[in-house]
Amino acid sequence: MLIAIWAQDNQALIGKNNRLPWHLPNDLQYFKTTTINHTLVMGRKTFEGMGGRPLPKRQTIVLTHDQKYQAENVLVLHSVAEVLDYSKKHDQITFIAGGSAIYQAFLPYCDKIYRTYINETFEGDAYFPTIDWKQWNLVDSQQGPKNEKNPYDYYYEKYTKKKAN
Repeated sequence: MLIAIWAQDNQALIGKNNRLPWHLPNDLQYFKTTTINHTLVMGRKTFEGMGGRPLPKRQTIVLTHDQKYQAENVLVLHSVAEVLDYSKKHDQITFIAGGSAIYQAFLPYCDKIYRTYINETFEGDAYFPTIDWKQWNLVDSQQGPKNEKNPYDYYYEKYTKKKAN
């Protein structure tokens, strides 16, 4: 099962200089709790923006066109087909974790979406690709707690793909 997971502002912004444009510790904890013991797929720039090391207790797949790219303790793959094949063979949840081009490539194959919607506007340079929300059902939405460390209004949303007629 493929699940896209991301946080965005109200303009679909997801990144700035290969990093998050906001600091929202509760969302980082949500990401950790949700993805732990599962597989994460991300592009090289996203991986390097996170420090170039895999997150603990998660199989990390770095997708890159660079055939010579290597990184310690990650699986480097070079095509969408390779990732889809890996996901089918391992019969587990595979989270698509960015950046923009990776989301664009995998969204047609995703069964679910986990989106953190931050009701603020930030500055950045990476946006989530245009999505046809008519293809998705919102099945859960919970407002995250706002406090001094998490100063924005934000919502954890879960969607499932509508069945084709």
